[in-house]
Amino acid sequence: MGHSNADQVESDAPQKGGTPKKMWPPQINGGFLNINKPAGMTSMDVIRIVRRLTGQRKVGHGGTLDPDATGVLPICIGRATRFIDRFVQGRKVYEATATFGTSTDTYDASGRVTAESDPSTITREAIEAALPGFMGEISQIPPMYSAIKVKGVRLYKLAREGREIEREPREVLVYGLDITSWKSPTLGLRIECGSGFYARSVVHDLGQALGNTAHLGKLIRSQVGRFALDEAVTLEGLEESTKAGDWEQMLHPIDSALLDLPAVVVDPIQEEAIGFGKSIQPEIGASTSDASQVRAYNRDGELIALMKHDPILGQLNPVRVLATS
Repeated sequence: MGHSNADQVESDAPQKGGTPKKMWPPQINGGFLNINKPAGMTSMDVIRIVRRLTGQRKVGHGGTLDPDATGVLPICIGRATRFIDRFVQGRKVYEATATFGTSTDTYDASGRVTAESDPSTITREAIEAALPGFMGEISQIPPMYSAIKVKGVRLYKLAREGREIEREPREVLVYGLDITSWKSPTLGLRIECGSGFYARSVVHDLGQALGNTAHLGKLIRSQVGRFALDEAVTLEGLEESTKAGDWEQMLHPIDSALLDLPAVVVDPIQEEAIGFGKSIQPEIGASTSDASQVRAYNRDGELIALMKHDPILGQLNPVRVLATS
């Protein structure tokens, strides 16, 4: 999976007292692009391409994909970058291909072979018996080739120097782990997981659990939150739309990252209070009692804030406030 689950935002906004590097076209309010990342480029490469094509300065992505991985990469533009964490921390679905008989230093097909074994003894029944051990809340040791920092240094930099250090295990959530195909030595898996999970690690660890070796052969991210692969756009498609001048039609609205939360509509006085970061008292009967967070709209239908419900005081506290146009 990704070398890092930290969101990335890139901007050419001038420093105080400085001047812009280039002239930019008008900046849009914000929204999300559901991009189908191709193999052979980093998630940051995609950001740079999107910025170049659209002319938007403030662009980020919702969860890193390894260069060899393909599939859904949510791209956040403008004010939508404030909600990147909704994708980074949300559920994701992957289609992974594991190859038994060989392990590598990167845990995937791009790495150097570190061990080989005979995979012919592995059976589907043995795999099915081992998979429950990787379900639920599990401890996972990140691979050395990852962007996690240890004492300020990213692990992959140490790995490239030929160094391997002890890594602290991390608690990750695996909601689903199902066999989609099996033809020795190749296993197909559908993985539904939370943030911080490494598909490369689970394949490597599965090989060890079976007394064998394994590496990740292929990885496709088929879903991030509500964004699905069959609705994603290619970079070529985005380029064609920018040339035609209608690329903004591909944008999903900012609240598309929040649709799993209940909504409240506030009056002008409450809207002004929220704009100053103040709490409000929701109307009686508003569907907030069972929710930890809600999305707040003004009477014009504009999303103005993400709010947190305080069940003790019965009020809504601003978490992120968006200035309305």
